[in-house]
Amino acid sequence: MEVKIMTENQMLERIVINPKVLVGKPVIKGTRLSVEYILGLLAQGATFNEILQEYDGLTSEDIQACFLFATKSLESIVFMPLAGELT
Repeated sequence: MEVKIMTENQMLERIVINPKVLVGKPVIKGTRLSVEYILGLLAQGATFNEILQEYDGLTSEDIQACFLFATKSLESIVFMPLAGELT
């Protein structure tokens, strides 16, 4: 699998937010595949190759863009422990 070197901005341009598509959830440009959905597939054990085989036109850079988008989205979030985790 060939990996292209892209800037963060180029990667993030692959993710779009449009209130008319999936109620404004971030999606991979030109698809109805949300960042949340792709990351969920990976979290459940799907591989890059399995996802790429299932969704024609999707590229490994699109999946990498989902990771970058999630990373950037979490940079300004402060996490508080759940009530059950307080000691």
